[in-house]
Amino acid sequence: MARVELGDRIPDLAVTTHDGTATTLSALAGERALVVFFYPKAFTPGCTAQACHFRDLVAEFAEVGAARVGVSRDGGDTQARFAERHEFDFPLIGDRDGAVVSAFGAKRIGPSPSRRSTYVLDRDLTLRHVVASEVDMERHADEALAFLRERATT
Repeated sequence: MARVELGDRIPDLAVTTHDGTATTLSALAGERALVVFFYPKAFTPGCTAQACHFRDLVAEFAEVGAARVGVSRDGGDTQARFAERHEFDFPLIGDRDGAVVSAFGAKRIGPSPSRRSTYVLDRDLTLRHVVASEVDMERHADEALAFLRERATT
């Protein structure tokens, strides 16, 4: 699938979280906005910094009523170790077959399996905001949070 555009609805994919729970994107969102962030590889310095920044902003994301989920092409065992080591309070999805990466248009050409990108979705999985930066790890959570705060006041 080509890169998604603002206003597109993301398919309600069946996914498995790092703890082995079978679920869907809509179930992860519940009645909240869903922030889906992609990182190329668990345990690498940049990806760890990106995911830990999402973890560290737990109270801020709770204030705006948003759920968070991380996605990489790593397997479930790797995702589980990554989540445990860094005490993530949100689920990680191991997207081995690339279905989630493809649905979001986050596939990258080259050795890295996905773009480092973040997508803010409404609870009906409509895309409202995209953050793309390969080098500023904190920008993903910060910009998603700023967008959600702005929407909450309008």
